[in-house]
Amino acid sequence: MSPFQIFPAERGFYHWFEEGANTARDAARLLASLLHEFHDVEGRVLQITELEHQGDFVVHETLNLLSRTFITPFEGDEIRALVSAIDDVTDWIEDAADALLLYDIKEPIPEAQTLATLLLRATELMVEAMPLLREKKDLPRIRAYTVEINRLENEADRVLRGALARLVRQRDDWFEFQRWKEILEKIEEATDKCEDVADVLEAVAAQNA
Repeated sequence: MSPFQIFPAERGFYHWFEEGANTARDAARLLASLLHEFHDVEGRVLQITELEHQGDFVVHETLNLLSRTFITPFEGDEIRALVSAIDDVTDWIEDAADALLLYDIKEPIPEAQTLATLLLRATELMVEAMPLLREKKDLPRIRAYTVEINRLENEADRVLRGALARLVRQRDDWFEFQRWKEILEKIEEATDKCEDVADVLEAVAAQNA
């Protein structure tokens, strides 16, 4: 036995992983709510921006803890990759919300609502999976969550392609196509980042089980 194994690993990282996932989920919930009930856009986008700042705080605190911790539950690169991937989800949600204001959207299209719903579910799965990192015996259970997150990302990609094809077929308003293309791609990119989180989770689980 290594002499270092008698000392427990710092468990504060788990709190920050879970806090970051909760922040991403809360931002996704606000975006989905906004797109399904489109009112007070500026105020609700501001709330999402505040969550993005909270996500940045989580990253800062995680990296600060890493810089002063000798025994970590996972490799330092794994910790950095996970907290960064989680924060990317929140960043892209804020980008999508900002675009709604930038392009002065008056009424969401159905595909945006569908994408936001898929994104919300993916972030909910992130939240459910994150506590499984705490105990080695629970690590194999993470795969079920990552598989479903990957499925949701594939569905989001399908919805995006269908939406763009529909908008192109209309051909009556090129600006309408351009603004919705950007907004939809930002929401879909957030689901891509959820898949990145899933990939890191799966790698961590495999490496440490």
